[in-house]
Amino acid sequence: MSDLTQFDQYLKDDGPAALVIREHLTPVEGKDGILFPATFAAGDGFAGGYNIDGDPAGDNICLIDTVGSQANRIEPMFAEADYETLVPQIIVEAGEKQVNLLEAGHRAGDAIVRCSELQQTLQNAFKSVLKGDAVPLAKIAPTSLVFGVWDSRDTQAKLPRLIASTIRAFNVRKLTRSAQYIPAAEYVADKLLEEPADKATRDAYAERGFIHVPATGSHGGVLAHGVVRRDATLGLAALRLLHSGGDVEKTLTLRRYILGLALTAFTRNPTGYLRQGCLLVLDPEKPREFVEVLTTGERKPASVTHAQALSYAREVATAFGVGESRTVKFDGERAKKDVKGEGETKTKGKKGKKHDAGEAK
Repeated sequence: MSDLTQFDQYLKDDGPAALVIREHLTPVEGKDGILFPATFAAGDGFAGGYNIDGDPAGDNICLIDTVGSQANRIEPMFAEADYETLVPQIIVEAGEKQVNLLEAGHRAGDAIVRCSELQQTLQNAFKSVLKGDAVPLAKIAPTSLVFGVWDSRDTQAKLPRLIASTIRAFNVRKLTRSAQYIPAAEYVADKLLEEPADKATRDAYAERGFIHVPATGSHGGVLAHGVVRRDATLGLAALRLLHSGGDVEKTLTLRRYILGLALTAFTRNPTGYLRQGCLLVLDPEKPREFVEVLTTGERKPASVTHAQALSYAREVATAFGVGESRTVKFDGERAKKDVKGEGETKTKGKKGKKHDAGEAK
């Protein structure tokens, strides 16, 4: 079996529906360590703060890291030295900042690249997706096919995530914390500053660190009485929906390339640092589960290593022909037209109105 064909069983119509990884995690402080989940703004009846479903003091599930956040943590790996040749490196210069497309929140549909000289190229690629040919998009933004993309501001082309990863904690107890800021000197009492005459002045003193400032009852993390778990899937059934028009050979070459990228990202051990107060590592007492899930529901052990995936990815990337790396400039004039809905490449709806739907990642 050649390197190109070694994972073709995943690309066959009767192949597994998905690969699934389940990892049990624990705070670096130990199983009874406090971990800090993601916090969310209030809205739609949600009070804001931690996302905890169920009884706050009993059986519940706490969202530690979202599927979108996990994707954003994984995708930039393709800019690192060991992986950078697998995908085109598209850099957008925005003022003094350089932004790799791999870091853009909405990927190929992001404003940072949409308002550049690649605008027409990307629109044409999304139009090709709508016509059943994903090759043009794979030539410029292949990770958009791995982690999902929605061209919500223009063509409305949408591709699902092949890799979905989420971290949750079970049966948590929500904690609070308090703090007290003590200034280095008694600026007011020692007549170094005048007594604040009004609330605005007092607030200014507090903001600049000249008076005592208490902070009470703020988010203090959670204590997980149950497990902390990362569940990740690689949707092979979704990958098999990718086509290069009606060309069977080109379709196979495309699918192999995207599978190589997906397997490489899927099998790499993720970073344990999520945010301040949330550094998670594998639980040594609970082995990692890695299985193929068949369409029948049967589950079989999977054995693809990261080294195997990376070697395969390099072979299939060469066969596919990785797209050209480019550095382009963010175009302020394009952005102004984009804001006003005047861009020449805008795709119109049935009644001539330009689409401008929001996108959530």
